[in-house]
Amino acid sequence: MPSAEPDRSEGDVNLSSAREAWQARALDPATRELLAEDARYFLHQALSTPCLNALAACDSSTIEDLQGRTFLDFHGNNVHQVGFANPEVIAAIKQQLDELSFCTRRYTNRVAVDLAKKLAQLAPGNLNKVLFCPGGTSAVGMALKLARVATGRHKTISMWDSFHGASLDAISVGGEAIFRGGVGPLLPGTSHVPPPGEYRCLWDCSLRGGCDLKCADYLEYVLAREGDVAAVIAEPMRCTPYIPSADYWRRVRAACDRHGALLIFDEIPLGLGRTGKMFACEHYGVVPDMLVLGKGLGGGILPLAALVAREDLDVAGDRALGHYTHEKNPVCCAAALATIRYIETQGLVEHARTLGAHALKRLRALSERHALIGDVRGLGLLLGIELVTDRRTRQPALREAEAIMYRALDLGLSFKLTMGNILTLTPALVITQAEMDRAIDVLEQCFSEVKSGTL
Repeated sequence: MPSAEPDRSEGDVNLSSAREAWQARALDPATRELLAEDARYFLHQALSTPCLNALAACDSSTIEDLQGRTFLDFHGNNVHQVGFANPEVIAAIKQQLDELSFCTRRYTNRVAVDLAKKLAQLAPGNLNKVLFCPGGTSAVGMALKLARVATGRHKTISMWDSFHGASLDAISVGGEAIFRGGVGPLLPGTSHVPPPGEYRCLWDCSLRGGCDLKCADYLEYVLAREGDVAAVIAEPMRCTPYIPSADYWRRVRAACDRHGALLIFDEIPLGLGRTGKMFACEHYGVVPDMLVLGKGLGGGILPLAALVAREDLDVAGDRALGHYTHEKNPVCCAAALATIRYIETQGLVEHARTLGAHALKRLRALSERHALIGDVRGLGLLLGIELVTDRRTRQPALREAEAIMYRALDLGLSFKLTMGNILTLTPALVITQAEMDRAIDVLEQCFSEVKSGTL
């Protein structure tokens, strides 16, 4: 039976009285009818069906529902780096459909090779060998298999509260109860350590004046005690977001080298410019042994993911790491090439960096006026606001966060609620400053209504 209190780590769940109340007042009969039909034919799960609402259109930084209401989408499942319905991506897809619509296994094609070459050129250091697959979860699986083959070991270290996908191998290294709980035995040898995050540090580093890397020391402690770990797999930054200190990943990189473990970075939601660098790991000057990309790689239209690895890890030529039917799908690859080209030609990496700095300044000013805001953090267009009932105790403000999320929808702003109390803000990289300011104005109104007791 479902638990009385659903796990909220990965997002706002549909098992919520607040959602039921919002739908009762906000949705028209036609939308309700479609949602009921959706619930009739799709298997139910806490993060999708029964769904919140139904969409009729999406464009650039916005989505539109069946009732014609437009929302700035600061969620987007992190696929919308170049915006929804990007015309250059759509044009590339249409052209490729006319030229070569599919490539069967055992064959290659020009556009797939061009995409692999482009990713090898973009990726830091000596990451220049590539595999494609339909989704990020599958790319994580390929990385785990390659780590086993390359090292002769099977153990991993990953982070509690992390997300690497929903398949059995991915939830084994992931750290969220909503995926791991109640499904039976997971992969053996998957150790977990506390994630780096100063605001809720297990060792209370904020009380000692800031991060002193006890989390990195503990990770190396586990590496040393296990002795035969194949890989450390982690998100270089969590989407909550938690931004590790400048030295954290450099310390972990050195520890992996000392103990013979590979370092795998999962940049599925963060890569391709969101943080103000093409890849999030570039903020640390750290090159992993493998890098996993996904989500926005398909231009917000088609599913595509990639594993990018060091050339000397090309050691599994006698076995199948992926073997995916669509691993060199020319249409998906054309969408990805158009996406990367658009990011580069439109200067979206720099735009994310400068607009993110502007947004962070405004959000921090907001926190000075509203005690409900316990912490504001972010990098580029990866932004988050953590709500607390008391800044001293840092008790999560669960009810208030949910109320704000649904009120924001009324006012035309959509975002994800993570861990139950963190407003996670990840807009399209094509968003304008005027749109960003409008979104922050919506948040200010919501906070003011909480303060006044009207929400």
